[in-house]
Amino acid sequence: MTSSHHRPSPRRTAAKPAAAATPSLHPRNRHQGRYDLPGLVAINPALRAHLVRTPAGSESIDFSNPVAVRELNRALLASDYGIAHWNIPDGYLCPPVPGRVDYLHGLADLLAADAGGTIPRGPAVRVLDIGVGANCIYPLLGQAEYGWSFVGSDIDAAALESARANVQANGLGQLIELRQQHARGQLFNGLLQAEERFHLTLCNPPFHASAKEAAQGSQRKVRNLGGTPAVRGKAPPLNFGGQANELWCTGGEASFLRRMIRESVDVQAQVLWFSSLVAKREHLPELHRQLAKAGAAEVREVAMAQGNKQSRFVAWTFHAADVRRGALRVG
Repeated sequence: MTSSHHRPSPRRTAAKPAAAATPSLHPRNRHQGRYDLPGLVAINPALRAHLVRTPAGSESIDFSNPVAVRELNRALLASDYGIAHWNIPDGYLCPPVPGRVDYLHGLADLLAADAGGTIPRGPAVRVLDIGVGANCIYPLLGQAEYGWSFVGSDIDAAALESARANVQANGLGQLIELRQQHARGQLFNGLLQAEERFHLTLCNPPFHASAKEAAQGSQRKVRNLGGTPAVRGKAPPLNFGGQANELWCTGGEASFLRRMIRESVDVQAQVLWFSSLVAKREHLPELHRQLAKAGAAEVREVAMAQGNKQSRFVAWTFHAADVRRGALRVG
């Protein structure tokens, strides 16, 4: 399978805030090293207003400012992925591109392992994004990198309106479909059509249990970023922007993942691999117990990291290896 979507050459040179020199991103990730800020400013001049000097004297941006991250994202998406238009309303989650694309690369490796080592590409590979958000970042990046087709779901009508504007402005309406989940508290139930099939699902779940916990998490994040001059003395924005349903839910991440596992049992015939980011390492043992209880045939835990931030996703399937190979048209 091949994709006709144009993919620009990777931008290899770079200026992320000074951090560990140890490579941590996926080998295929375009964002190794430091950002080429002068080049990115040339692509998106609005980024210039958000440049700051680090204590070491190098140029960076204020990564705790959602507006700064949004302008950086616009430049990266245009430069490295051919996504000419991208916007989100104020107050919605502004995700960092390198970490988001890392998740997609890990999922591509998962499919490749079932397909004789070759990554399946093109629109025949169907992916479901649970909680696509106003940013629509995973479908846009996944289509650019691998040519996959996507269905993105969300409970927030305003978020879907923003996501749809991004999709249409980039001419991807035939490859990225957006659906509203009207049944609050449901993930797959009421969303999937009876006969449709997906190779992958992905999700970045709300990982706080309350608004207070989300605010405390944002304060920790600003401290971890070093409290740059641009943010000292200011109340930190919630998780680099974000609506309540993006940041927290009753019971937090653990409760959300338990619900996802329960519902995955009901729709197991329609999905090759389920997956979700897991922000909190302490949730992993219980997650593995829940998956064993649900009867998952295989479970994969894939570590990810960007700078000092450690993360991972967990993927599970109810299908044996030969069934998965057949679904990917591999002998």
